[in-house]
Amino acid sequence: MDRETPLSPARATAIRDSFARQGLMGTLEARIETLAPGRVVLSMPIAPRVGQQHGFAHAGASFALGDSAAGYSALSVMPEGSEVLTVEMKINLVAPAAGARLVAVGEVVKPGRRLVIVRATVMAEDRDGLRRDVALLQGTMIPA
Repeated sequence: MDRETPLSPARATAIRDSFARQGLMGTLEARIETLAPGRVVLSMPIAPRVGQQHGFAHAGASFALGDSAAGYSALSVMPEGSEVLTVEMKINLVAPAAGARLVAVGEVVKPGRRLVIVRATVMAEDRDGLRRDVALLQGTMIPA
C-alpha cells in the first residue's frame, strides 16, 4: 500500500459516490477532505444538532465520522467493485469534542485477503485551526 501514489480517478469516484449515498454523513454535513490509498480524511461541523447536553459534539457523531473515515480507508485498498461493512469497532473517548469541526483521519493498519484492520483518530478543530484528539477508534472491515 503506497500512500504516496494517488488513487485512480475511477477508484476515487467510486468512493465519493459511495460516500454520497450515506444518509447519515449527509445529515451530519460531513465531507471528504483527502483520499489516498489506505488513508481517508473526513470532516464535519460541530453544530447544535450534533451536540450533547454539555455543549460538546456527541460521542455518536465522533464515532460515526471515525467509523466512516476508517471504512473508506479500507475501501481504498479493496478490490474494484467492492463496498465495505464494519465488522467491529472500538472507541476510546479521550477528550470532550469542543470546537468548530470534527476531523477524522482513517488509516489501514493491515490489509488482509478478507479482513482489513483499521484505525481512526478523531480531532476537534477550533476556529484557529488548532486540533486536539478527542477519540481513537480501531476496528475491522470486510468487503460487502
